[in-house]
Amino acid sequence: MTDALIVIDMQNDFCPGGALAVDGGDEIVTGINRILPDFPIRVFTQDWHPAGHSSFASSHSGKAPMEIIDMPYGPQVLWPDHCIQGSEGAAFHPDLATNPADLIVRKGFRPDIDSYSAFFENDHETPTGLEGYLRTRGATRLTFAGLATDFCVAWSARDAARLGFDTTVRLDLCRGIDADGSLDAALADMRAAGVTLTG
Repeated sequence: MTDALIVIDMQNDFCPGGALAVDGGDEIVTGINRILPDFPIRVFTQDWHPAGHSSFASSHSGKAPMEIIDMPYGPQVLWPDHCIQGSEGAAFHPDLATNPADLIVRKGFRPDIDSYSAFFENDHETPTGLEGYLRTRGATRLTFAGLATDFCVAWSARDAARLGFDTTVRLDLCRGIDADGSLDAALADMRAAGVTLTG
């Protein structure tokens, strides 16, 4: 009862046809559904931005998606508007088996700060509450799957390892954005943090 599966941001906007589509993002849905019964603890995350979020390029005059700006909490990639609260883009992929989820963690809902990690906002300090939930459930081993490998999955996995969880990322059940070498950098960072990469 100590194993938890954390499914990161399997939402329409991150799948083909979405506002911030990850190549092949929908290809991993079946595999995630297949392994859900193997885990006694199952947590899904959901990107959940208010309209006009500070991480959107459209909120910054003259800026384009994928540009990086300095925010009070550090560098921030500017994204296309995506996963706006209540929108179809923010909904989970229709083929994803969501009923098995014990907990859904919504992140990125604070207008002035983005949230890649399932554990902390991008200031690396403000907690989402997931750590406390997992501790009270007795989880010690976490497995991650979902989107995108080099952003929300990687940040979540690194935080999990830093918090002392035995952490694994199923690369076969993730897909990456890979902007300017971000995928290779994320894989190296995860290995350095002690994350086990499989698949």
